[in-house]
Amino acid sequence: MGNIKDAKRIVIKVGTSTLTYENGKPNIRRIDHLCRVISDLCNAGREIVLVTSGALGVGVGKLGLSERPKDVAGRQAMAAVGQCELMFLYDKIFSEYGMNVAQILLTRYDVENEHHKGNVIECISALLQMSIIPIVNENDTVAIDELTGNNIGDNDNLSAIVANMVGAQALVMITDINGLYDRNPREDDSAVQIPVVLEITDALKEMAGGTGSKRGTGGMVTKLQAAEFACGVGIDTYIVSDNPNNLYDLVDGKITGTHFLPVRTIDQ
Repeated sequence: MGNIKDAKRIVIKVGTSTLTYENGKPNIRRIDHLCRVISDLCNAGREIVLVTSGALGVGVGKLGLSERPKDVAGRQAMAAVGQCELMFLYDKIFSEYGMNVAQILLTRYDVENEHHKGNVIECISALLQMSIIPIVNENDTVAIDELTGNNIGDNDNLSAIVANMVGAQALVMITDINGLYDRNPREDDSAVQIPVVLEITDALKEMAGGTGSKRGTGGMVTKLQAAEFACGVGIDTYIVSDNPNNLYDLVDGKITGTHFLPVRTIDQ
């Protein structure tokens, strides 16, 4: 069985519900903890690419709005405000742990056009060679389809695409539920966690139906879509809860969350 403990290059995706409180304000304690753990992993020789959500939610919180704007232009504006705040926080906190970061904003065109895609890959590779953490998000100010649910799909799917582009050996999606369950653990205390998934079937997707928190745009379904893509190109994929210490558990070979095995590992 493949294991993240052997992975040199890892893509970590973190969602809005992990980065913010219910009111949209940044969860500084959790962001700090995440940055500290990622910095430590980099110090240990890992190459980390961080795919982050949260710009829209942080923008809403920064301006003190009670809810997200209903119109697309308003959401664009909130994402533009929030992206500045989000990168400011990442830059400030990562720098306290001796790490430099870089912002990369992508659209569907950037990952589908071969010339643009090659430029993105070269940029991320150069950053990693210089021990700089690339922080990737979809460019919601111009790629408005994500705000309406029709672009790359969600940052879950973006993280899988990025993992494939940069040749990552592992993808970790951090969310507010510790992996995949046989039913919604928020609604059913008897829900059982599924530690390992060998194949993502239609029945599994149906079981995972439903959206995530009201602050995010995704849910478990989009994570399964991302896992299916990543596993299809040979990348071990994990869904874990939003305690950043779970990243330590994974690289130490401990079982946590749900591990989706790519085809190449099934017979090993």
